[in-house]
Amino acid sequence: MATVPGAEKKVAAGICGILLGGLGVHKFILGYKNEGLIMLLVSVLSCFTLSFVVSIVGIVEGIIYLTKTDEEFVSTYVTNKKGWF
Repeated sequence: MATVPGAEKKVAAGICGILLGGLGVHKFILGYKNEGLIMLLVSVLSCFTLSFVVSIVGIVEGIIYLTKTDEEFVSTYVTNKKGWF
């Protein structure tokens, strides 16, 4: 079974999105620095009062990452660089 280059980030980004979505860690794993910084700053600058909103985004994105096939994941998030959802 051949792996698709870039698919190795899928599980790490998905799990980090679910567990650490409020900090944007999954965005940094995928190389989306601006999106990751936005998520991190929203949480930190609001003294974590808005982190629940950002966490919900992270959970949804983590689930989306994990439910896509390797080919879909690489095409959407590695090759085409779709930053949100």
